[in-house]
Amino acid sequence: MTFEAVRKIALALDNVEVSTSYGTPAFKVRGALIARLRDDLGALVVRMSIDDRQELIAADPQTYFITDHYLNYPWILVNLARVHPDAMRDLLRAAWRSAASEKKGTRGTKGRARGGKLDR
Repeated sequence: MTFEAVRKIALALDNVEVSTSYGTPAFKVRGALIARLRDDLGALVVRMSIDDRQELIAADPQTYFITDHYLNYPWILVNLARVHPDAMRDLLRAAWRSAASEKKGTRGTKGRARGGKLDR
């Protein structure tokens, strides 16, 4: 999957804007980061609860991974060369819901997609 394809998915979500984070292309909703490019790793960093992240990494460690830097933070790295477009869409929707609820001062989605599970 290309970053341009990721951009199209992200910008289809309400109030998502192109931005930067640590000097890399990123997407934010109302100022809250939902994803950013890690071109050096061939990956997209996506907002996600640590519990959901562990499930995805266990299921497909070649597509989903983290580095030591992200161990204690609610983010996952997604291998752009391996991720299916539908999975990326679900990941970005879940990240969008998490960021949108955070900005509203509510919690509850914890990075889950349709039906309480991440669709892959």
